[in-house]
Amino acid sequence: MAFLATLGMLALYASLLALFLKVAWAIYRDQRRLHIPPGIKYRIRIRILHIGVKLGVLAVIFTKSLLRNPFKLLEWLYRIFIPKWSPTLTIKDLVFDDVPVRVFWPKTTPSGKRRGVVVIAAGGGVMGNVGIADVPCRHIARETDSVVMTVAFRLAPEHLFPIPIMDCCTATIHFLKNAEEYGVDPHRIVLYGDCGGGTFAAAVSEYLAGKKDLPKLGGQVLINSPFQAVDFNLPSYQQNQSVPFLFRKHALKIATRLLTAKEVNLEDIIKNAHLPEHVWMKYRKWVNPNDIPERFKGRGYVPMERPPFRPELYEIMKEATNPMCSPLLAKDDVIRQLPKTFLLTCEFDIFRDDGLLFKKRLEDNDVPVTWYHIEDGVHGMFFGHGIWPLEYPGTKLHWQHINNFINSI
Repeated sequence: MAFLATLGMLALYASLLALFLKVAWAIYRDQRRLHIPPGIKYRIRIRILHIGVKLGVLAVIFTKSLLRNPFKLLEWLYRIFIPKWSPTLTIKDLVFDDVPVRVFWPKTTPSGKRRGVVVIAAGGGVMGNVGIADVPCRHIARETDSVVMTVAFRLAPEHLFPIPIMDCCTATIHFLKNAEEYGVDPHRIVLYGDCGGGTFAAAVSEYLAGKKDLPKLGGQVLINSPFQAVDFNLPSYQQNQSVPFLFRKHALKIATRLLTAKEVNLEDIIKNAHLPEHVWMKYRKWVNPNDIPERFKGRGYVPMERPPFRPELYEIMKEATNPMCSPLLAKDDVIRQLPKTFLLTCEFDIFRDDGLLFKKRLEDNDVPVTWYHIEDGVHGMFFGHGIWPLEYPGTKLHWQHINNFINSI
């Protein structure tokens, strides 16, 4: 019996060693694939943080096989490491028209009605939750003396597009209608979103644009966000396809998971084979590399010919041109009703050119735009703000520009 027990322990240790070696090899291969352009500072830290991000993704994949909903584990870990209590904020979990939300109030006494900020979590509708949004919510509430609300929207692939975005619309409408109940001026409510959260925020703004029975939004803050699913070969998609923290292929995997539960040929979508010619030409007036300023077209950008159309991909990806999925494709009469906008882009981010094209559309329709570009910035650099050693150097300065815009509402 003792021999069998010893044999079992040896087998366990051997399995753990094999798992460790496999993970180490995967990390090594991933690091070899990384492309860190010379203009990026803090190269070693970028590599370390990228490993952390990838290990987090691996943890989610692993727990997916053990739990029906692995994000419950993430929420549990969040409650341990980031307690809901705060010395400067009152934080409550509420429900707005059947949508769970979390609301943050500064404990200071206001002189009147406060500004409101709706924060929509990053993660493309696949990983977003109130835990991910906690850091920006606390920062905005403290630094701008605003009442902040974040939405615990349902997640794909269990809840496909447009369900996560509609949850955000529902919660935002409730907040607008009942703003005074939460100490908020309904005419000073701002939408904030980073990465996919910015896509959702822009989609919510467009959804609310024509609703005359609601107060008009005061503004929107859109950080490093994708705004279209037409062309995945714009200069920034090519130049930054292997730059941490978000590879082009991984971004498309998240996007397709929001749209469909089916397996998708990402390589053909990367080549833009998912749209027929007439759809491609229809949106070329808004999604065109010719509209990207020349200074952004260096670093090896090569215009590409579209491959043969793949009808089976179009059947899966039809909703990709829905403005709620691609806010850049909304009609002019919707765009011109959008509130004043703060757009932040990073030079070494695949979504940089989406931001540049969205900026042009807003300006062409006389929407006031504040554009802030970070020359050495990468996607995800705002993750971990205020949490050492996760904080990317320089984010405090960049955050101040965001705070100033919010304070202007």
